[in-house]
Amino acid sequence: MTEGTTTSAAAEAGDTLSRLEQEGEIAADYLEGLLDIADLDGDIDMDVEADRAAVSIVSDGSGRDLHKLVGRDGEVLEALQELTRLAVHRETGDRSRLMLDIGGYRAKKREELSELGAKAAADAKSSGEPVKLKPMTPFERKVVHDAVKAAGLRSESEGEEPQRFVVVLPA
Repeated sequence: MTEGTTTSAAAEAGDTLSRLEQEGEIAADYLEGLLDIADLDGDIDMDVEADRAAVSIVSDGSGRDLHKLVGRDGEVLEALQELTRLAVHRETGDRSRLMLDIGGYRAKKREELSELGAKAAADAKSSGEPVKLKPMTPFERKVVHDAVKAAGLRSESEGEEPQRFVVVLPA
């Protein structure tokens, strides 16, 4: 690798980080406006995780108001994430892969799904049979795939949305 290539790669990484930080700023502004309209209290945290902007709405209090923004099984959260991605797209012209979490819902869900993936991998190893899981959202499937991979097995998604599900394959 030459010095010019190294410098170029570093500049590209810096450009990516700047772009993701800009996405986070745009998303935060959009979500602050939404919270004001809905008359809900919440603070907004921004970060960059796994090459995508991550924005969280957190509450100092009980977080009951924020639960309304999560909805049943995270349905409202998914819709708000898509609306936020559209707001970022409108400002930047680029497709966003931004992740939104509200009141720690997604972080808790990630933990539960990692455990589910590890258990399914253990079941597939012990039985020697594929293990089919219930239909999941793309986010949920990704977390399960990552947990299965960490357990040393392979998994695939099958079916059509919204009934797409993960199949854990034995070794």
